Parts: sequence; structure tokens; C-alpha cells
Amino acid sequence: MPKRKILVTAALPYANGDIHLGHLVEYLQADFWVRFQKMRGHDCRYVCADDTHGTPVMINARKCGLTPEQLIAEYQAKHTADLSGFEINFDNFYTTHSEENRKLAEEFFGKMKAGGYITEKSLAQNYCPQDKMFLPDRFVKGECPRCHALEQYGDSCEQCGATYTSDELVNPHCSLCSSTPEKKESLHIFFQLEPFREFLAAWVKEHTQKEIANKLEEWLKDRLHDWDISRDAPYFGFPIPGYENKFFYVWLDAPIGYISSTLNLFPEQKEFESYWKSEESELYHFIGKDIVYFHTLFWPAMLKNAGYRLPTRVLVHGFLTVNGEKMSKSRGTFIRARTFLKYIHPRFLRYYYACKLDASANDLDLSMHDFVRRINSDLIGKITNLASRGIQMLSKIGSRLGTLQGEALKLVETAISKSAIIEDHFENRNFSKAMLEIREIADEANRFFDQKAPWKLIGSKPEEAREILTAVINVFRIIAVYLRPVLPSYSDQAADLLAEQPYSWNACREIIRNKKINNYRYLAERITEKDVNSMIEESKKEAAPAAPAMASYEPQAAEITADDFFKIDLRVGKIISAEPVPETDKIMRLTVDLGFETREIFAGIKQAYRAETLIGRLIIVAANLKPKKMKFGTSFGMVCAAGQGGSAIYLLSPDSGAKPGDRIH
Repeated sequence: MPKRKILVTAALPYANGDIHLGHLVEYLQADFWVRFQKMRGHDCRYVCADDTHGTPVMINARKCGLTPEQLIAEYQAKHTADLSGFEINFDNFYTTHSEENRKLAEEFFGKMKAGGYITEKSLAQNYCPQDKMFLPDRFVKGECPRCHALEQYGDSCEQCGATYTSDELVNPHCSLCSSTPEKKESLHIFFQLEPFREFLAAWVKEHTQKEIANKLEEWLKDRLHDWDISRDAPYFGFPIPGYENKFFYVWLDAPIGYISSTLNLFPEQKEFESYWKSEESELYHFIGKDIVYFHTLFWPAMLKNAGYRLPTRVLVHGFLTVNGEKMSKSRGTFIRARTFLKYIHPRFLRYYYACKLDASANDLDLSMHDFVRRINSDLIGKITNLASRGIQMLSKIGSRLGTLQGEALKLVETAISKSAIIEDHFENRNFSKAMLEIREIADEANRFFDQKAPWKLIGSKPEEAREILTAVINVFRIIAVYLRPVLPSYSDQAADLLAEQPYSWNACREIIRNKKINNYRYLAERITEKDVNSMIEESKKEAAPAAPAMASYEPQAAEITADDFFKIDLRVGKIISAEPVPETDKIMRLTVDLGFETREIFAGIKQAYRAETLIGRLIIVAANLKPKKMKFGTSFGMVCAAGQGGSAIYLLSPDSGAKPGDRIH
């Protein structure tokens, strides 16, 4: 099989709010696919970034008493912690507020001008005399012109679903200060899309799902309006060269963030261009259906004009509902990633989403009752049960696998024979079909187990029992290979039980015989309705929107000199093991590789992280602190983190490419 060069992106999370379960649909879907491609030996990279610009960021920073740069740094730390907590493995998670992105935005704009696609128009806009700023539609509120519901936004009504312009609102007012906006003229800069309509009409047919292409064809029947790519000061974003007090609209530089994140990962020009200037590579965008217009009209036009390669496919997914309804803060079903991680292991959501996701843009539902049932029945009761019973039973006759023949061999070969169809489902993002095939393999192995009853043979016919258990354990191993894109840490734990290295895809076609394996260690525990209810109750308490807890609210510490700071030896460390200290509510015992030595460090992160999610993580350690004796041991260093304590702690991590022992400069 020829080695493919693949770049995958996921839509950028906005640096003005927390990651929630709806966001995770996309990041997990892409992560499943990327991990599968890497298992098959392809050069597959997964990049993303925080989307950092726009009026909402500027306004929220002002409310928090922060600069926009401070606010987006806080959110990047939170987003990074939340996404890594769900085992989402980006090759680079960057920011759109970067020098690379500024230069690229200016390059794209320069080529728009050179191509003759830039025009200027004077627009009358809502202007708040109190806040001295032009107001985007979402910052104007009033009475819906259709159903007359009060306090509706300037672009759509949340009560009746109507869409309109802010000029149509009845009794409009500024959502920031409640004053009545005025109309004020301002020069705006536009990118002409109509010259690209014929190209776009042909392109969308081949590069996204059929239902999305059909919708786009409706839009492309009529003339495409010019796209306003400028915003007036005050605005947090990149200034437009050659214009005073004009900034690039966030949606111009946000998708360019895909390119700048790749450039940050591969600063060497030849390697970077092999992804963005070569048709020999593949480029896939995973997005939600709410941003299709930007990714299938504006973005391809921008790329074509600027001389960059176009996406191989734009892969669109649907929205997440919870218990059959739109996510609701009041019902506690608008669940933050961080809240989920406090109560339920992330692998369970990964597995459940895989059971629901296919290649369509259909919505998917997280039914809490079905979630608990499916995890406990399928992942625990069927799949994990094979390892639990099989390995523990084998330990009674020496933990050594035997030979295979007859029915036992046929069971294993049948599981292997499913590899081609499961591989095809993963390639085409039909994860739900792959999970169905895997469950059927587990069902057949459990039937074989129960029919052969090896527990009855251990005393009288141990070698016959060994053969049955060897077959069952081999089937579990094959399932663990198939599940690795979805359950990476679970699969790696399974490999360790069987005294093997983490699996490549081809490992599913192998059979292990006549070898010693390790004693069983628990892979997963059942979840309860109580876990889910506790999570929902906490989500209800979080329902009232509030400014994020920021370390910057605390009084500034006394000034120090650069010489004082340089006395601290900050090093990159890699967590080798982690376990909670049972005597405390807060402390986690970490074993950390600092490159030049391994140390034990105690960190107050127990309420914020599960021990198993920390293994392999790169962190920042103050390495030259005097050892501190505690009643449960001595800590030889300090882990660096941000946040307010308790569950609101976010470990600081270096960018990808750092290695244990690197000094932080």
C-alpha cells in the first residue's frame, strides 16, 4: 500500500468560551480518522488552533479587566487541557493571533488586490455613541419583527427562528450598555466572489457530501454577493495594510489559521509546501454544518486566488442533541468538557460517539440512558469481559497462551477476516458500522466462551482449557487493535497486558501463541446513573454565564528582576506514571522524566485530572527547587500550572517538538 501524505484540520474553537460536548463531536471524529491513518503507516498530521479575533473577544477581555492577549492565552491553556483530557492528539494546536497568521492574511489580501477582486463601499451601520464603536448584529438586541419576542439578537430570533437584519429590530439597543444605536457611515472593503461562482459550482460537487453539495447548488444559482472582509476600530484583529483603523474580519484570518498552524509545525518551506502547494498530498477539513458557507464558498475562492491547494474533501457533520433535544443550560445538558471529565472517563464518550457517527451530516443524539446502557453492556459486558474472564482464568494455569486448532482457530480467523470491512468503514468515516462489526465479533467470542465453559476444564483438562482461553484472548486482542483509533489508551493497556507494544493496524492479522502474558489489571469500570446525574446537576449550577476565572484577577505580585527569574531552572518533563495520594483530596504523585534524570513530584492536581490521562504528557517543571518533605514522601520539583485551584487547574505544556530535559528560555 503506497504511503499517503495527509493533512487534517478541525474547525477552530473560539477563544471566548469553554469546550463542550457539542464541540467534541468534531474533534473526536477527526481524531478517530487520523489515528486510523497513522496506524496504517501513513504520514497523517492533525492541526488546529484557537480562533482568537473579533469583537466578542475584545468585549469579554474588557469585562474581565484583561487585555485580549491575556484572555486568549487563558483560553488556549483551558482548551489544550480539555482536548488532551479526551485523548485528542493534535500534531499542532496553535493560535490565529500569530506572526505567521498575520503575514499569511496580508499575503492573501495582497493577492486579492492584485487579482482585481477588492472593492470598497460605504455602509450605514449601527454605532453605539456610549461605547464609541460599531456594533455587529449580535451586539444589537431588540424586539423580534416577526413574533415580537423581547431581547432578541440583531440577526435571528431564538423564539421563532426567524432571520433578519438588525435594521428590522423593533426598539433596538446596544447589548453592552442598553443605549439606542445611531446610524453612521463607514468605508468597508469587500472581496468579490461572483468571479469565482462557475469554479465553485463545479468544485463543490466533487469535494463534499451529496446533501451538502445539493444545498450549495441552491446558493450558487444566483449571483454571489461581495464579502465584507473589514471591520472598524476598535477591533481585536490584524490591521489591513494601507487602511487606517480597518481590521481583517475574523472569518478572513480564521481559516488561514489552518495554514499558519501547519507552517508553525513545519517552518522549513519545502516541507510546508508539500502540504499546501502540492497535489500529491491530501487535505481534509472536518467541520460542522453551521459553517459550511465559509468553508465551501469563501475559503476555496481565497485558496484558488492565492495559489494554494484546495481541500480534497470538506467533511461535514451534524449537530449534537442530548436526550433528543437541543443542549440546554437549564436542564444541565449543556455540558462542558471539563465537567464531563470530573465524573466520567473520557474513553466512554469516545466509544459512544463512535457508535453514533457516520459519514453523513445528520445530527446525532447523546441519550444519557442509552449512553450508560451501551457502555456497560457493550464495552464492559461484552468486550472488556473477554479479557477479564479470559486472562484471570488463564492465570490459574500459568498465564501462558497455548496452541490453536479446530473451532478455536476458526473463531480467531473469523475475527481476523473482518479486518478488510472494518478498515473500509474507518476509511470512509462510518465509525458506527465499524463498532457494530466489532460488537458482533465480541458476541461470537462470548458465545464460544460460554459454550466451551473452560472453567470446568481447568482442573481435569488444563490444556484443553488453555486452548479455549487462547482463542478468546486472541479475539480480544484483535478487537483491541480494531478499537485503537477510538480507544487509544484502552488498546495500549490491552497490549501491555499481552506483553506487546502498541498496535499498528496490521497487528489485527496476527495470532499470538505459546507465550507468557501479564496478570490482569482492570481496563474499565462500569458507569452509573449517579455519575451522569451528578454531572448534570453540576452543569445546571454552571448554567448562569459568568466571566471565566482568571489568574489575572489576583493582585499583581511584587516586582522581581530578570536575574531573579533566571534563577528558576524551568525544564520540559514527561509524566511516566501518575497516581492519586489516598491521604489527600488534592495531591497526585507523579514520576517525571526530566531527560537527565527521573524524579518524584507531588502536585495538587488531583481534582482536575484523572491519573490515566496524564501518562505521556509533556509538562513544565521548576527543576531546581529545594526538595520539600511531606508526610507521604518528598517532592523533588514543582509542576507549573494556571488556574484558580480545585478542578480549575490547567497544566502548562510546551509546543509539540519539545523533549524531556529541554530548558524553557
